[in-house]
Amino acid sequence: MAERTASSLTRSEQKAASDPFEGWTPFRELFGPSWRLPRFFDEMFPARGAHAGRWSPAVDIAEDDQKYVITAELPGAGKDDVHVEVHDNVMTIRGEKRSEREEKKEQSRWVERSYGSFSRSFTLPASAAADRVNAAFKDGVLTIELPKVEAAKPKVVPVR
Repeated sequence: MAERTASSLTRSEQKAASDPFEGWTPFRELFGPSWRLPRFFDEMFPARGAHAGRWSPAVDIAEDDQKYVITAELPGAGKDDVHVEVHDNVMTIRGEKRSEREEKKEQSRWVERSYGSFSRSFTLPASAAADRVNAAFKDGVLTIELPKVEAAKPKVVPVR
């Protein structure tokens, strides 16, 4: 079959050849026959809850003049399942949240809550007194208080 010349192309074929993006829309690509939207979110947010096989507790960090306070939400975890460790100026919160459901014959099941082991690590600032850390667990919330060290006062050295 002979190759067509530019003059033998129809007007729409000539326009498409001159502008490869003519007629392209992002919506057609996302919602077209292969519907890329679910894959798009998986690519943008790869570690989503149970889908990633791991979960990580939500954490808030606050600071005032005397201390740092770290609060972690651990619903469904027990006090004995949570461990806090400070080593080489890094604080690590580890634990496990277990699923305690009975096995029954079910027609279907949708699970959005995450279970399994977790670990979060934080590098402590130089002003944190890592040797005086306190942790408390109540109603599924872990509260860790890290007192601040007293700021070293500059020593005035007389010049002779």
